[in-house]
Amino acid sequence: MSIKNLFNLEGKTAIVTGGARGLGAQIAEIFAEAGANVVVCSRKYDACKEKSEELKTLGVDSLAFSCDVANQDDIKKIVEGTVEHFGAIDILVNNSGATWGASVVDMPFEAWQKVMNVNVTGTFLMSQAVGKEMIKQQSGKIINIASVAGFGGSDPRYMDTIGYNTSKGAVMTFTKDLAAKWGKYNINVNAIAPGFFPTKMSNGLLEKGGDKILEGTPLNRFGSDEDMKGAALFLATKASDFITGDILTVDGGSHTL
Repeated sequence: MSIKNLFNLEGKTAIVTGGARGLGAQIAEIFAEAGANVVVCSRKYDACKEKSEELKTLGVDSLAFSCDVANQDDIKKIVEGTVEHFGAIDILVNNSGATWGASVVDMPFEAWQKVMNVNVTGTFLMSQAVGKEMIKQQSGKIINIASVAGFGGSDPRYMDTIGYNTSKGAVMTFTKDLAAKWGKYNINVNAIAPGFFPTKMSNGLLEKGGDKILEGTPLNRFGSDEDMKGAALFLATKASDFITGDILTVDGGSHTL
């Protein structure tokens, strides 16, 4: 098989939650560049619609939906709308995420619930609903966005986010177990664990602890606007057909120290 065919997504349909900005936008863009039709969904419909129209200029089709990934009615609307329009769902990227900065003793229970609902429950519900379609098809690629924060503890001086760290650890375990459960259906389930990328969610953290983070990053830089694209494309294409249950770390080497 040629290199072009290994990384080709022509004729495929992908759903990217939280795909209107940040890392989700990077992923949506590279999928469209590789030929996939892309469904973009998040709480902010206007942002999704804008990104969807942008993706269409790359010569693919795209839909935009408003979605709370912890709301089963919203998820049903997206899955049914995608299948009705495109006929199948080949790729799901569970990228929508939430965080909350607070010490353990000060973190409101409602904040803990919000982070868990979006990061863990949302990943489960989207995977469950889309997985039903992939099982019918006997094929599919699910990519969960975890984080290096999910590997263990973090320095509270710049990352006092126990809910976020815990949720991303859960996403990693969920990924491995779902891969074990759904391999028989020819569904690949993998995760990407990004390091530190300048995004709306991380800007405050990087302002506070950016120097310390760079000290612990062998490549001595933060992630760029392009650095998620290759990893996401790899896990979405034939190039990764014999990989499942893996956590691909994209962090400039910080996990090695």
